[in-house]
Amino acid sequence: MSTTSRLLITVFALSLASARAGATEKAPATDKSAYSLFNRTPADQLRELNTDRPDLTESPYTVDAGWWQLESDLFNFTRDHDTAGGADVKTTALALATINLKLGLTSNIDLQTVIETYARVRTHDRIAGTREKISGFGDITSRLKINFWGNDGGDSAFALMPFIKWPTNRHGLGNNSVEGGLIVPYAHDLPAGWSLGVMTELDIVRNGTDTGYTADWLNTATVSHDLTEKLGFYAELTHLTTRGPAHATFDLGLTYGLTPQVQLDAGVNIGLTRVTEDLTVFSGLSIRF
Repeated sequence: MSTTSRLLITVFALSLASARAGATEKAPATDKSAYSLFNRTPADQLRELNTDRPDLTESPYTVDAGWWQLESDLFNFTRDHDTAGGADVKTTALALATINLKLGLTSNIDLQTVIETYARVRTHDRIAGTREKISGFGDITSRLKINFWGNDGGDSAFALMPFIKWPTNRHGLGNNSVEGGLIVPYAHDLPAGWSLGVMTELDIVRNGTDTGYTADWLNTATVSHDLTEKLGFYAELTHLTTRGPAHATFDLGLTYGLTPQVQLDAGVNIGLTRVTEDLTVFSGLSIRF
């Protein structure tokens, strides 16, 4: 296990221990158990807008019962130059309007549908002298977020998020396999207005030889702080353990609240290992309605 992965796991464990130790000091949470998909939470009782973007660390907070939330990449551009083992392959990928559509089912459960609306991947192998371009619709992922504490009170929050990916892609933009896993996100308030988010995720994915399934393990940690009343900043570290070389990124981004129901964001993810994409830049939009 790499040093980065050990660090992220230690942060996650210490954060959970801190939350349990301080549980008796939490303010009582607002009781919203009476609200559901068919009995919508009143607008004056909505919790603060929380999103699963722009960082890769998912939020443990759910959408209030009966409300919709749309979170979308306006664009996401990735560039990579692979020189491992004497290779010389340049790849660029552009994703447009990737959507995560959420619906609050109860006060602590929401249903999510992630749609990869359009992607274009261009590959140039400079040694072989070949170029390839594929584009089209991607996969759809179904997710369920279940918050166990912290939705409406306290200094921490915890959730579980099982998910399944459906192979709906066209033109070779996916591996045409059903995959799934479990995401475990946790958030904790820090001193001086800082916030910590950590996540561990187990992915059951099709192996590279298409003969069965294997497990990938993703760990992330992010810290965030409000710069002004509407402008926020975050910095994040991620580490993905696979059967091959590890992937890791250092991420930076900004969020801007246009209104209590609308948020803009932008960020950059920088690859820290040879097999990780060199650079990703993106901008997005989140709306609650």
